[in-house]
Amino acid sequence: MAKQKRNLIVGVTGASGAIYAKILFEQLVQLSDQLQQVGVIFSDQAKNVWSHELQNNDFTKLPFKLYDTHDFYAPFASGSSGYDTLIICPCSTGTLGRIAAGISTDLMTRAADVMLKERRKLLLVLRETPLSLIHINNMKTITEAGGILVPAIPSFYSRPQTLEEAVKTVIDKVLSLAGFEIDAFQWGNPGSK
Repeated sequence: MAKQKRNLIVGVTGASGAIYAKILFEQLVQLSDQLQQVGVIFSDQAKNVWSHELQNNDFTKLPFKLYDTHDFYAPFASGSSGYDTLIICPCSTGTLGRIAAGISTDLMTRAADVMLKERRKLLLVLRETPLSLIHINNMKTITEAGGILVPAIPSFYSRPQTLEEAVKTVIDKVLSLAGFEIDAFQWGNPGSK
């Protein structure tokens, strides 16, 4: 049976943790047989954080279509488009708050609004600690609206040996929740990675 091809949007905010976005994009390249199209949105601060944390500008070389953060003519700015999933990775608490309040001031928050109103998948890889009550209430609001919060907290069941392997435990969870068929570590399954 052929795998379902997904129409995916990836948003990258200026939260610390550009390595999460990097590993996500690397995994998506490996999953190209499950992808119809991928639209990417970087906030201006996301590009700065990527350059600072990863010491490169490889975000300019992604094999996916990059949309300007103010391009409201992008197809996924409308519920009539065929995009079914939005992953914001990493997600800042500012972006979290704007999504929770329904404030669509840029393409990323508009795409999130579309995913929620159309009952499609919205996954937010939150990067913040500690959390204030405001953050927790915003997380509650998004969860009640149908979004999924995936805190950027690595698991250690698979005994990761490098930072990249630890980050990949989070990305594997995100991709699994998004509906991708991936080969990742599963607790109690001795044959899994």
